[in-house]
Amino acid sequence: FSMLAQTVPPMLEIYLKEHRAATFVDWPFVSDCACTPERMAEAGFIHTPSENAPDVAQCFVCFKELEGWEPEDDPMEEHQRHSPNCAFLRLQKDTAKLTLQELLKLHKERMINLSKKEINLKIIELEKYAANVRNEVSSFR
Repeated sequence: FSMLAQTVPPMLEIYLKEHRAATFVDWPFVSDCACTPERMAEAGFIHTPSENAPDVAQCFVCFKELEGWEPEDDPMEEHQRHSPNCAFLRLQKDTAKLTLQELLKLHKERMINLSKKEINLKIIELEKYAANVRNEVSSFR
């Protein structure tokens, strides 16, 4: 997989540790600490900052988001503590060394988790919409 890094389709680049590490632009912990971009990427994280949370990191497989990082935080330990059933963690293997079967299984888990996340966001959106409709209907009484 790593030898093919130059020809990896864009949707699979996230499986490459180097690609994940490159997402840590403006990451506050770059040296003399446990949560460097390289170690974050090794633990499966990508940097997904927002205006209110500049240090948010998210696992690319289980989509668990963690923030409030401290220099001494070990990314692998934090990931394990907050998402012990993550398929990426269960592999215990560098993604560059995955067999095709392992890669496909991991990708399947990622897609299942992505679908669940998107469905949950839609549910929240629909619940808000339903609450607004109920409020409007009750105002007609």
